Amino acid sequence: MTTARRGDLFDPQCPTRQLLDRVGTKWTSMAIKVLADAAPEEVRFGELRRRMPGISQKMLSVTLQSLVRDGLVARRVEPTVPPAVHYRLTDLGHSLDGPLAALRTWAETHMATIEHNNLTYAQD
Repeated sequence: MTTARRGDLFDPQCPTRQLLDRVGTKWTSMAIKVLADAAPEEVRFGELRRRMPGISQKMLSVTLQSLVRDGLVARRVEPTVPPAVHYRLTDLGHSLDGPLAALRTWAETHMATIEHNNLTYAQD
């Protein structure tokens, strides 16, 4: 296995590119935000879905599976009928909340300008 040079975004093995591929979706970042806001409590699947308007059950399931596989989210199943499934951020997941919060802050500061630029571009 070859190791990419750090910061070489053109290399598919670049750690930054790999991370953005994993967490750069709206559903992933929203799930991390919802779980961070709930911490230290666990959140059940249905509650997560209610707190993430617009997400389908399948998309939430796929998103959570990916986050669990990457070690960002812990999953706990209660052996009830039907099973009660609980989710919480791991320490690794909590460490990602800060950088995602910075990105949210940047977006809130600059999206009006970006939208204005898009309108201006469309008129040219």
